[in-house]
Amino acid sequence: MQESDQRLLIIDDDEMFCHVLHRALSRRGYEVLVAHDGAEALSLARRHRPQMATLDLKLEQESGLKLLPELLELVPDCRVVVLTGYSSIATAVEAIKLGAVNYLCKPADADEVLTALSREEGDPEAEVADHPPSVNRLTWEHIQKVLQEHDGNISATARALGMHRRTLQRKLQKRPVRR
Repeated sequence: MQESDQRLLIIDDDEMFCHVLHRALSRRGYEVLVAHDGAEALSLARRHRPQMATLDLKLEQESGLKLLPELLELVPDCRVVVLTGYSSIATAVEAIKLGAVNYLCKPADADEVLTALSREEGDPEAEVADHPPSVNRLTWEHIQKVLQEHDGNISATARALGMHRRTLQRKLQKRPVRR
């Protein structure tokens, strides 16, 4: 299939990111569709049957992980890359288990997205970090894992972590800690 025959759906609530990625992919010959929420994404997928999609992990009021199985049920052969500014090991593992072909941290450009969509196998030459993650990063990862285990329920996660719900909400509003 030629690039010009490829239809790609961008699902992201960041309008500027969508605009930039749409323009870059269109210039490469892709037919690009954009959705800013789950309902719009499923409607476009049903009508246009995209071969590829990028899916933001954290949409405004929705989880991309919950949307992923619905999208793949509508278009089973769609290759989906999950993009996020809130990366964690737990969400990366879940995204792959749910059918994503790859997982990228934002910011990601069009070339990185296309590479991630086209990769068929893992890379045994992938770089292994020289230093272990910081305690703050491990805390972030643990919170994400427990949140995932409780299906995104903030109150249940806070109880499981032994912290006040508002404290957890403040921690989740911050950007993830760098390695």
